[in-house]
Formats: sequence, C-alpha cells, structure tokens
Amino acid sequence: AARSHPRGCTNMAAPLARLLLLLALGRPAISGAQATEGAAAAPHRRFEYKYSFKGPHLVQADGTVPFWVHTGNAIPSADQIRITTSLKSQKGSVWTKNKSVFEYWEVEVTFRVTGRGRIGADGLAIWFTEEQGLEGPVFGAADKWNGVGIFFDSFDNDAKKNNPGVIVVGNNGKLLYDHQNDGSTQALASCQRDFRNKPYPVRVKITYYQKTLTVLINNGFTPDKEDYEFCAKVEDMVLPSQGYFGVSAATGGLADDHDVLSFLTFQLTEPGKEAPTPDAEIPQKDKEKYQEEFEHFQQELDKKKEEFQREHPDVQGQPADDVFETVSDRELRQIFEGQNRIHLEIKQLNRQLDMILDEQRKYVSAVTEEMAKRGAGFPGQQGQVSHQEIETVVKTQEEVIRQVKEIRSSVTDALRSISGAQHAGPAGRDIEHLVQRNAPSSEKQKCPELPPFPSCLSTTHFFIFVAVQTVLFIGYVMYR
Repeated sequence: AARSHPRGCTNMAAPLARLLLLLALGRPAISGAQATEGAAAAPHRRFEYKYSFKGPHLVQADGTVPFWVHTGNAIPSADQIRITTSLKSQKGSVWTKNKSVFEYWEVEVTFRVTGRGRIGADGLAIWFTEEQGLEGPVFGAADKWNGVGIFFDSFDNDAKKNNPGVIVVGNNGKLLYDHQNDGSTQALASCQRDFRNKPYPVRVKITYYQKTLTVLINNGFTPDKEDYEFCAKVEDMVLPSQGYFGVSAATGGLADDHDVLSFLTFQLTEPGKEAPTPDAEIPQKDKEKYQEEFEHFQQELDKKKEEFQREHPDVQGQPADDVFETVSDRELRQIFEGQNRIHLEIKQLNRQLDMILDEQRKYVSAVTEEMAKRGAGFPGQQGQVSHQEIETVVKTQEEVIRQVKEIRSSVTDALRSISGAQHAGPAGRDIEHLVQRNAPSSEKQKCPELPPFPSCLSTTHFFIFVAVQTVLFIGYVMYR
C-alpha cells in the first residue's frame, strides 16, 4: 500500500535537499533575477569591416588589401597574408589605415606558424597602438609603443624553457622591450601555449571591454572554431580611446612561416548605450561629397541612355530582356566557343605533326646521300654490325611508328566527337539554333570544315623507313 507523507514534511524536505546539493557541489545558488541580469550585461557586438580582412579574394588587382597597409617582407595573397617567410632575418607587418572610432573592441585572429625545425623564431605579435608601428625590432614592429601587444614568442631567449608562449605587454610609449628575458619583466599576463605546426589554424580571441583585456586561444588541434581556452586576463587596463590594429612578425637565426588567414574586428557597446549608426561615423562634409558624386553619376547615366536610344532607334520598344542573353544562351555560346577552340587546337596539332614528318624526311634523305658518298670506300665495315643491334633499331622504329599512329587515331576520334556533338542530339540543335539566330538573316551559317585526315602509313613506306634507319645506324657504327 502507498504511504502518504504530511504536506509540511514535503515542503521542508525539498529546500533541505537543494541546500545539501549546493553545499556538496560548492556552488552558490543563483536566482532567476541574477541570471537575467548577467545575460542582459552582455555588450552589443557589431562587425567592423574597415578594420578586418578575410579570404578568399583578399587582395585587389594592385596587390593591396582594402583598408590595410603592409610593410617589410609581408606578402598578401588571395587567401592570407604571409607576414614573414621562412628565411633568416625577415620582418613584416600589416596595419589598419585608419584609427578605430570605438572605445571597446574584440578581435578574432586566425593564423599559422609553421617551420621545418623543432624550434622556431622569432614570433608573431598582435597590436593595438596609438600610432602605427610599421617597422622595428619588436617582432617586426616599432618599440616604445603606446598601447598593448600580444606576443606569440617562439624562441626561448632566457633559457627558462617556457616557450613557445603568449605574453601580454603594455607600454606607455617610453619603455624598451626586454628581448633578453622574453618580456617576462614587463609582462602583464602570460600563458604557455605551443602554436607551431598545428593541424588546423590557431585562433585567438582578444577582448577589451570595461578596462579588462582577455585572451582566449584555440590550440589548433580541432576544426571547432569555438573551442577556446582561457590564456590571460588583465584588469584595470587603460588603452588609448582610438588606435590602430596590426599584426607583425619576425625571424632570426631560425625561421618560420607566419601566415595570417583572417583578422575580424568587432565593436563592443555597453548595455544601455546606443551603438552609433554607420551614418553617424561619416562626417557631414563627406556625406555631401558622396551625394554630389552620386547625383553626377546619375546624370551621366541618363545622358548615356538618351544617346544610346538615339543611336539605336530599332531597339526602342523592345523588351529589356531581349537586349541581354539568358543563362541558357550564354551556356550554349560557351559550349560552342569551347568546341571551336578544341577544333583549332587539333588542327594546329596536325600541322605540327606534318612539319615534324617533313623535317624527318629531309634529314633522312640528307644523311642517306652523305652515306652513299662515303660508304663506297668502306665496303668491309658493314659486317661489323651485329644482328642484335639491327633488331634493336628496327624495334625502336616500330615503336615510333606505333606512337605516331596512336596520335593520329586520337586526333581522328576527337574530330569525329566534335563533329557528332555539333550535329547530333539536342545540345547540337541548340547550338545550331543559337548560331542561326545570332547570324544575319541573309547568310546561312555553316559548320566549320574538318581538316583532311592524314593517310595511314603503307607497308612499302614502312620498309623504306626501316631500311633508311638501318643504314643510318650502320653508318654511325662505322664512323664511331
């Protein structure tokens, strides 16, 4: 039979059990109001494209990165920026062109540090400084900076066996970096992490919010982009309200490739404060200038339209879709152009084969005449050639002839395939229809004529060719 419990005992047992559970876990109880308050304290996060870069199509036609400037040995490419190559005594850096206009920020940097040796050098640095440190002795950037640098130091200068490591160093523009001690005497925070030669790119998230700098690292062992680990934290840190973001690297006696795949910057706004709109960041003078340029462009476009309508009165009144080709028309045109290119390449190959054969005939005839002139005076030398050598020459000539036949048959099959593709099946009819539609009505489109197929090698020519080659070989043995 089921037993009933007094209501008072049930109400007292539940809080008691909850209290014992919390004491056993060692965690304070969090009320719903406190959880809601913590969630509401999260800052507003907005992506800033003018302070970021990411592949693919990273560089422009002139080799520059939009909104960034690179110096030294830095080499931008379509997918990444190689700050330094794995050569000795290299320095490079990349910096934003404009200062940031927000107080708090967060950056996510993805990079690779790879090298052949067990130990690398020197390292890579991520910067936020009041001025651009384009070149200098501190991981390829200038010393005496005003701001903060997060250093990924590969080489153990002080022989304490604490490298590779991550070091956070602040500066007010007056201190010289302590290279001999790996910045340990100036470090505000640090952690030991091996970031070299990882299977996946290493990711670091640096957050500066309410005068607290936090560094989180993804060690590069997994493809999970959000698998961050805590590295360092600096509280009560005052940074310039506006500054430049940058990445630099350097090599020494040892060398690594330092590649930055992406640099993403986000603006952080405190709760209760409205984030500035993108229009608010543009000065009024620039807005007026852009508006004038837009109106001028619009007027030029209208003039171009009127001129086109005067020059092409037959186009007026037609639907706009007829002026542009459709996707299917473009695909058919590309197929037709590709087949024509293949056809021209095959014709060129045929011409080259004919030229090679002509040159070989001329060479054989010239050598035969020369051997006929000189061979009359040495009738007894022919017996010195072994039968095995003659068979080797014959087999070699047969192999050459077989390869030439294979090339000719391949060319013939390709030409037949192109001819069949252009005349058979729905695709061929579509191509013919496209050509007839684009051609003038008074002309009838004709398919390109195929080149004449070369005739096969007859038995008589084969034996003549073998005999000539045998005579050449005998002459070579005689005069060797």
